Amino acid sequence: MSSLHPPLIEHRDDLGSRMGMWIFLFTEMFFFGGLFIVYTVYRSIYPGEFHAAALHLNTVTGAINTCVLITSSLTVSLALAAMQSGKRNRALGLLGVTMALALLFLGNKLAEWDHKIITNLYPGSDLMLTLSHGYILYFGLYFFLTGLHALHLIIGFVLLTICFFRIQSGAINTDRNALLVNSSLYWHLVDLIWIFLFPLLYLIP
Repeated sequence: MSSLHPPLIEHRDDLGSRMGMWIFLFTEMFFFGGLFIVYTVYRSIYPGEFHAAALHLNTVTGAINTCVLITSSLTVSLALAAMQSGKRNRALGLLGVTMALALLFLGNKLAEWDHKIITNLYPGSDLMLTLSHGYILYFGLYFFLTGLHALHLIIGFVLLTICFFRIQSGAINTDRNALLVNSSLYWHLVDLIWIFLFPLLYLIP
């Protein structure tokens, strides 16, 4: 006897979800672009103080973190390609490497923040209140911009973790991988933002 109820039809809109992610990424770039403009304007007003304040940053640590994030963008792209090719174990391994690199970046950034806090180079510290307005602006922007980027990195890490376990369970596979695609795009945004932040904060005299 045939069922009186029609079979359930799964509704999927992978193209729509990807378009939505691209729109979101563009709004994020406009947001950070505005912050970069604010930073550039203040740097042009206080060039000497911004340059002197930037000397307190560790350029080597910033360069290492840049290499870490660029490498993580490569590994997440390779993980997506592996998943789309049906190579589940390779995708899991590459995604695990991406997540480890994310933790390495965050660990380096936390160590850098900790050093600034120990040396009283953070907004509101007793030492900071004795410095000129340019110094205060620089470190205020430094903590705000790098903190906002770290928040995005943590969100990206959570998304990649979800993808990792959904690949393990089979919920993400060769045919169903929109979440992994969108999470990879988000991770590339995290990388791109840092590529702008690194020269702005660490390199430009």
